Amino acid sequence: MKRIIFYKLTGAGNDFVLLDGNENTGLEITPSLASALCSRRFGVGADGILFIKDSSSYDFEMAYYNADGTTGSLCGNGARCAINYASFSGRIKGSSTKFRVNDNVYSGLILPGGLIRFDLNAPKEIKLNLNIKTGGQLVPASFVNTGSPHLVINIKNILKYKEVEGSNFGNIDDVPVKEMGSEIRYSDAFAPDGVNVNFYLAEEGMIRIRTYERGVEDETLACGTGSAATAVIAAVKEGYTSPVNLLTRGGETLTVDFKRNGDKIDALSLTGPAKIVFKGEITI
Repeated sequence: MKRIIFYKLTGAGNDFVLLDGNENTGLEITPSLASALCSRRFGVGADGILFIKDSSSYDFEMAYYNADGTTGSLCGNGARCAINYASFSGRIKGSSTKFRVNDNVYSGLILPGGLIRFDLNAPKEIKLNLNIKTGGQLVPASFVNTGSPHLVINIKNILKYKEVEGSNFGNIDDVPVKEMGSEIRYSDAFAPDGVNVNFYLAEEGMIRIRTYERGVEDETLACGTGSAATAVIAAVKEGYTSPVNLLTRGGETLTVDFKRNGDKIDALSLTGPAKIVFKGEITI
């Protein structure tokens, strides 16, 4: 049994258990430990684990673990929460920061009103006009990697009743995100690693978004890299201009900024709320 000091953080409803290497000397993050801490019935409960440690070259280093213990992907809301905590713990002296995640260097900015901006790298592997099978039908979709792989689907392209022509979804609350997202995530088209799946609808001057996240294997209340991916696809396919505001399942707004030159997207950033909810201890 080991005593672990942790912080609970949330970024627009995407919640995390944060472990500080300075407060947990010698702690090894294993898949079983990550799963135990993230368990909503038997642990702290979270979508993922953030592990923060000091860096000799940058303000800090961050490692991210999904709720199932897997790692290797970028987490946008997790990065924003890590920036908030790094400022709280004294690792960031001003409002701007540079830090390392998965051997990549990123930057961010602490803004007034509890908002944190995270600067992503340029998106990769943009693939438009794919046809993906889900719900017994072929659905138009697009793919982009914003640090994690994402499929993006406009729900107006999904038939609510596949037997009835013209019965396309008009209400994002009606979309069976977990069922369709899981089917696509585990499909042969994205084997062996799978994909995150974003469903969106343009409504009242902003985009409403719901996301199925691999590693959590369920819908989350927000997804940062998924929101960035959806904004990128909306810009390239439908002519959206920066900034793009996205209303998440948790009711919070994430803002994606970018510069566009044709199909090329640069200066991609994600801004939204991030806060420390509480500090605790657990023996596991």
